[in-house]
Amino acid sequence: MRDTISKTNVMRILDQKKVKYIVHSYVDTDAISGMDVANVLKQNPRQVFKTLVTVGDSGNNYVFLVPVSNELDMKKASAVVSEKKISMVSFKDLFKITGYIHGGCSPIGMKKTFETVIDQTATGFDSIIFSAGKIGYQVEISLMDLEKVIEFELADILL
Repeated sequence: MRDTISKTNVMRILDQKKVKYIVHSYVDTDAISGMDVANVLKQNPRQVFKTLVTVGDSGNNYVFLVPVSNELDMKKASAVVSEKKISMVSFKDLFKITGYIHGGCSPIGMKKTFETVIDQTATGFDSIIFSAGKIGYQVEISLMDLEKVIEFELADILL
């Protein structure tokens, strides 16, 4: 399947690092939400993760990955990154901060490196699925392989 689609920057980075991944495409569907994507791909919504970008009171940005079936607990997330309070980055600022648009944001290949936290439920799966950096594409990768590409910590961050 990888040869039939144009590679995203995320896929190129994974190739460069010689990291194994599986591409999932939902291009020809009307999937919009993360739950829609999980359903269209016939994947467990607890294994499909959304990438959320936040800003703390300090002005620092943070990236959180949570299953599409759940919501980020802002208080738990704030505590994990040692901020008094965090809030979601606005859609209009997302591209400026990350280089990605809403719906196509990936923890891999952002303009800058941000502290990244993945919900600990990810350890219950051999691999997790998240955006490949472009709407319509997802990549599936093991946490062990993801560690070769980005730094992250695991924590309980679900509501």
